[in-house]
Amino acid sequence: MKPAQKTNAARLLDQMGIHYELRQYQVDPNDLAAETVAAKIGLPPEQVFKTLVARGERNGIVMAVIAGDQELNLKALAAAAGERKIQLVPVKELQALTGYIRGGVTALACKREFPVLVDETIELFEVVSISAGVRGLQILIAPGEYLRASKGTVAALGQPKAG
Repeated sequence: MKPAQKTNAARLLDQMGIHYELRQYQVDPNDLAAETVAAKIGLPPEQVFKTLVARGERNGIVMAVIAGDQELNLKALAAAAGERKIQLVPVKELQALTGYIRGGVTALACKREFPVLVDETIELFEVVSISAGVRGLQILIAPGEYLRASKGTVAALGQPKAG
């Protein structure tokens, strides 16, 4: 693999003086699941956080960051975001809103700044992995530094996947 190029997310961390590590992996466009990414970068899925984009009827767009082994609890997200109803944004709208494509969405250095809500389980780890803003590249970062860089607020958002 060629060396990872710096993404806007990585540049933001550099500007803020935040320590992180970039980790590349081989992308399978048919399988962008967080569990798959976790296996490829050698971390448990609960340590790999995925960023979902939702739209509420009052306050508009919010980013929800949850552990790879969880699914988003929309009721909990609505409550945390001060919304009555909230739903995930269609994939086709992701790039226009955030500047990122599915499988590469990150709360860092988006086109516009949106509120970021991060599942409370992030605080259980010394290091977590988030998308660097492109498929095939993850940022490993301390949770506190991620929260600072993303201006994230911790909330209970995740729930075990229905299996």
